[in-house]
Amino acid sequence: MTKLIDTFGRAHRDMRVSLTDRCNLRCTYCMPHDFAAWMPSADLLTTDELITIIKVAVEEGIDQIRLTGGEPMLRPDIVEIVSRISSIDNAPKLSMTTNGLALAKLAKPLVDAGLKRINISLDTLDRDVFKKMTYRDRIDDVFAGIKAAKEAGLTPVKINTVLMRGINDGEAISLLKWALAEGLNLRFIEQMPLDAGGIWDRTQLITADEIFTTLGTEFDLTPVPDRGSAPAEEFYVNGGPATVGVIGSVTRSFCGSCDRVRLTSDGQIRNCLFSMAETDLRSILRSDISDGEKIESIRKMFHSTVAAKLPGHGINDPSFIQPNRPMSAIGG
Repeated sequence: MTKLIDTFGRAHRDMRVSLTDRCNLRCTYCMPHDFAAWMPSADLLTTDELITIIKVAVEEGIDQIRLTGGEPMLRPDIVEIVSRISSIDNAPKLSMTTNGLALAKLAKPLVDAGLKRINISLDTLDRDVFKKMTYRDRIDDVFAGIKAAKEAGLTPVKINTVLMRGINDGEAISLLKWALAEGLNLRFIEQMPLDAGGIWDRTQLITADEIFTTLGTEFDLTPVPDRGSAPAEEFYVNGGPATVGVIGSVTRSFCGSCDRVRLTSDGQIRNCLFSMAETDLRSILRSDISDGEKIESIRKMFHSTVAAKLPGHGINDPSFIQPNRPMSAIGG
């Protein structure tokens, strides 16, 4: 049972762990094509530091961990990291969000090391649109990665898609048809104000309602009951069993049931993706106090961070301020 319960009664069992802020794509809703403001390598947690923090989190009740980035598979020791997390006492369920470029090579080693589930980002089926959105001609690598993930036994394989007005917003139906044919679980995600380029524009947002309406012209969608703390609203497609998800982070916020905390690649705990505050664990790990004191300090920091969590992210409040760190630095 988790010990991490905030003042609104939300029990925290899920931790998103960013392994790096670096990425080998330049998705326009995440960072500019010439982005190079990376964290210094010395600021990133070492693997030993990472595992120390995760062990404390698990002891406090975290039972699900999702590895994120940037692109987590750019971490050279990614297979070792998965193996070490999977070897922890009461090991958490381990998943990963990735752009899929390295999955053709790494899917099986990652499964053998203990990875259970995967989310792959793919916003289009069109090569030219992919190049326009990512500034890279690598859509074939993503398709190869999806195939490798399925063959390695990662189930379900989830596909994360962000629709951009005037760019790929006409592909919602074709993407769902493709996902159904391939046995993939597609989830559409509202674009969030977390891009490094500052291009987010509320007036251009393709909302969950709009996505649902578009899909409804071709498919019969019925809600899947018992959503729990999941970010996606799931819908049976034409009676099921296949489903499609819509994550309305902006217009259909799910803050009231949020069970997530986040660890950035440079060792900061965040209680919300949109938080303006962070708690520094790296400095504790690199201090001169004893190992026991470090563990106890980290434990206290987890509890104080969760206790300070606000009731919601406030995007729809006129006073909302976008975090000064983009998604690539916070971790997806």
